[in-house]
Amino acid sequence: MSPITPVSMIAVPQTAAADASSAAGGTGAFQSMLEGMIGRVEQSHTQAQQATQNFLSGGDEELHSVALAAQRADLQFNLFLQVRNKAVSAYQEIMRMQV
Repeated sequence: MSPITPVSMIAVPQTAAADASSAAGGTGAFQSMLEGMIGRVEQSHTQAQQATQNFLSGGDEELHSVALAAQRADLQFNLFLQVRNKAVSAYQEIMRMQV
């Protein structure tokens, strides 16, 4: 039986640089941040699928690793969904403003 490996911390992306460039008039910073988030969500989903396939095919993947990868992918997707909902809500609020 192999020893249980410790759970590693998830790296939080640095958004301060994106915030600084958008405040300085950088066009497309918000778009590139969203594209990066979509890429990370897709990558996490792909890793969860690969871990599941590896586990089901009898590979060296352990059950807890598969469960953690699936949960991480789900959490990242839900976080992105909430960010999208807030962005849409903010856009709709701006559109309702009287000029």
